[in-house]
Amino acid sequence: MSNRLAAESSPYLLQHKDNPVDWYPWGEPAFARAREEDRPIFLSIGYSTCHWCHVMERESFENESVAAFLNEHFVSIKVDREERPDVDDIYMTAVQAMTGSGGWPLSVFLTADRKPFYGGTYFPPEDRYGRPGFRTLLAAIVDGWKARRQDLVTSADELIAHVGATIEGLPGGTRVATAPLETAAAALRGRFDRAHGGFGAAPKFPPSMQLELLLRCWLRTGEAPLAHMVEKTLEKMAAGGLYDHVGGGFHRYSVDERWLVPHFEKMLYDNAMLARVYLLAGRAFQRPEFDQVARDTLDYLLAEMTPPGGGFCAAQDADSGGQEGTFYVWNPETLAEAVGAAAAPIVAARYGVDTRGNFEGGETVLSIVAELPDLSREFGKSQEEISAILTRARRAMREARSRRVAPATDDKLLTDWTGLAISAFALAGRLLKDARYEGAAREAADRILTHCFRERTLLHRQRGARAGISGFASDYANMIEAVLDLYEATFQARYFRAALELQAGLDEKFGDPRGGYFFTAEGGDLPLRPRETLDTATPASNSVAALNLLRLHAFTGEDRYREGAEGIFAASSGYLERAPVAVPRLLSALDFQSSPSREVVLSGEIGRSDLESLRDAAFSARRLNRVVALADTAESLAGLSPLVEGRRPSEGPARAYVCEGFACRSPITEPSELVEALDG
Repeated sequence: MSNRLAAESSPYLLQHKDNPVDWYPWGEPAFARAREEDRPIFLSIGYSTCHWCHVMERESFENESVAAFLNEHFVSIKVDREERPDVDDIYMTAVQAMTGSGGWPLSVFLTADRKPFYGGTYFPPEDRYGRPGFRTLLAAIVDGWKARRQDLVTSADELIAHVGATIEGLPGGTRVATAPLETAAAALRGRFDRAHGGFGAAPKFPPSMQLELLLRCWLRTGEAPLAHMVEKTLEKMAAGGLYDHVGGGFHRYSVDERWLVPHFEKMLYDNAMLARVYLLAGRAFQRPEFDQVARDTLDYLLAEMTPPGGGFCAAQDADSGGQEGTFYVWNPETLAEAVGAAAAPIVAARYGVDTRGNFEGGETVLSIVAELPDLSREFGKSQEEISAILTRARRAMREARSRRVAPATDDKLLTDWTGLAISAFALAGRLLKDARYEGAAREAADRILTHCFRERTLLHRQRGARAGISGFASDYANMIEAVLDLYEATFQARYFRAALELQAGLDEKFGDPRGGYFFTAEGGDLPLRPRETLDTATPASNSVAALNLLRLHAFTGEDRYREGAEGIFAASSGYLERAPVAVPRLLSALDFQSSPSREVVLSGEIGRSDLESLRDAAFSARRLNRVVALADTAESLAGLSPLVEGRRPSEGPARAYVCEGFACRSPITEPSELVEALDG
């Protein structure tokens, strides 16, 4: 018999609909019952592709006796952290304050007014791993609730006050110069792993935002070590097991320092941000192999993470058939069966497949251990022949893998994560000259603007025909960035208008008088109102908003946008000055503000070869701090951007105007001159 979660849309909540636990979704009915029956709340937060969430479900939430105890003594609430990142943020901060660490599943005990008094992460069913068993913990909580209620309530009041102070973060309020850029670059240089790339020790997460920041610092200073850190890290990640050499795309993180053995789940946000940084590095360093990694990553998203009607699914599970990684690993027998006896030795030598393996049970996570020249010498074939064999083998392995039990896909569409993907696909459409990518970006954006945006109000989640959950600041910020990127890629003015409307909604619903934005709109269902400051697995909404505002100022000349960005820098000045590595995406915005940025206006007709050549030149230039607008005969941006005023196309060739602070140079007609004007 299903519980209350059967009516939900979240794949994670639906995974728990048949548990014997009497789960509630987050909401007033659960809080009201806790008040009426004087019960503590057990809050369990996770997500559908979380390995240890699955383990705790099997061990505890599917156990009849554990469920009976929960049902008798607690009101139990299940939350999908991807649907409610605001709930997760508050209670993760509380658990980190209590225990010094955090993770998922997140297990928290609350008073009826939603204040936490105890928590942790995964609990085994019985005492082991140095952790109290879940049964033991539940009994202790019940005893404490009965015998020491006031102590628990006092502890909850103190803890929620601490959480509020923590979310506020370091005090700000001062103007910021460019010193944090140099400080962050120096700190990253000190943490750089010279052997394997990346920063720090295992586990290693893909540092997309840090790499883009270093790329910007290199473009600013020309310091070769900064470029080396970017190139080395991108090379090592793409060669390691973090990257899926058969199907494309990146896994969540590496459990070792070599990027070899990953935690196998695949997240939309990781792949979107990694595709972007590989594209930017491919352009900056003229490295076509980086372009290929980006292409394969985006092709993976198109093949496996794009539902009918457009958009991008949230994630793919680490587990297959209840075991982690089995979909992705190989041994000599399964490899030979897939690619044939003749090709198997070459493929095995390329990817390190042998009888010892590097994963559980003698299986191997593929990684590049031999380069083409080495394979050419070893097997007596030309590099072209070796490359052709490997290409055919990857197709055969993909076909063989398709017959395995596949990881589950979380098919909900999250607006903020989809925004990151739209930006990557829009950029790829221009840099790789592939209309499929631009089409995917437009389709995803149009789906959100049609189904999840009404009267300046954005929704956070869509699954099937059901859209819901009021948007967070991250949804607005990431979608503003996405439609600005899409405008520059397509020159469709409706995307620029959408950016202005979304920005108005962000200002209206989330504005903080102290500068920047709250994460939630006013009047929510939380014990306090969070503010997202630090860049974590995804960029903070304030970081993205700062760069959006600077770009909008460059397009429109309206001082309120520049002043909004300056307000974010001032409010975040404590982090920028004392812990800049914690805000790499905000530092990218600071780089835009403090570097000479360019406004590029192309005047001509889309589709004509002269205009398209200038557009290609604008995108081939390495400069990141610029905006690109089109002055066309339809005057699409008339009244929206003074950049295009007086620059309507006339007879003769298409022209490019390169401006700084709305003061423009003489018009340019040659693509090479445009690149020089931008990068010179």
